[in-house]
Amino acid sequence: MSQKPVQLGVIGGSGIYHVAGVEIVSEHTVQTPFGNPSDAILEARIDGRKVFFLPRHGRGHRFSPSEVNYRANIYALKMFGVTHLLSLSAVGIMKEEIKPGDFVLPDQIFDRTKGIRPSTFFSGGIVGHVAFADPFCNDFRKTVLDSINALGQSKIHFGGTYVCMEGPQFSTRAESHFYRDTLKPAVIGMTALPEAKLAREAELCYALLALATDYDCWHTTEEDVTVEAVIAVLTKNATNANAVVRELAKTLPENASCSCFSAARNSIMTKPELIPNETKERLKLLFGQYFAKST
Repeated sequence: MSQKPVQLGVIGGSGIYHVAGVEIVSEHTVQTPFGNPSDAILEARIDGRKVFFLPRHGRGHRFSPSEVNYRANIYALKMFGVTHLLSLSAVGIMKEEIKPGDFVLPDQIFDRTKGIRPSTFFSGGIVGHVAFADPFCNDFRKTVLDSINALGQSKIHFGGTYVCMEGPQFSTRAESHFYRDTLKPAVIGMTALPEAKLAREAELCYALLALATDYDCWHTTEEDVTVEAVIAVLTKNATNANAVVRELAKTLPENASCSCFSAARNSIMTKPELIPNETKERLKLLFGQYFAKST
């Protein structure tokens, strides 16, 4: 398996709209074949290393989870050569042992969205199916874990399921108890999908660092989730998450090999001569090397 230069990208969730404490080199306003990303992409420099940052909801939190242009976000980061993408996401807690302010590195996702979010790059006359049994890159997750442990500032829970709901409303009490009793997840949030699916199609090493903020509404001795309560914890979480990004930029190797880099190699089902030229042009950045090989 050949190696390629590593480039770190970061998508910031609720409360994380910039990378604090680092040098910002420039802002890049870009357009993609899938529209505009959530905001300008910030190019930062950490110990001489470039890191590209994109606020998922836009600065000022302008886009709800259902409105985020996930395809444009992933495509735009791919344009800048990102190979490893860390998603920072505020989440609700679904297990007693997880406390507000803790970090969680989930290894699975359960989809409870409504199917209204475009979730694939394969459209417009091309069909492709990528493997998604393990939605996060295990090697990258371990590197993120090492960075958190090196800092020693936050408790980290390694593994667990992230339930992705549609939102933007929080769960009903019945829904919260249903998830707890049947799925037994670690956390619940609104943005892991389709982001993780698109990152896999784009052949990125993708990991999600969940920032625990509240107990949803299942906990009998804790107050139900409110925006005020979430924001109070987000402030602390954002500080710790920024420290993780800075440490991760130092920890990642200069070059890496990973099966994620070829996740779409055998995914295209459509015969190459049947793929419209405009579709080939739109997806050239992502799959151009495979079009001649599709069968």
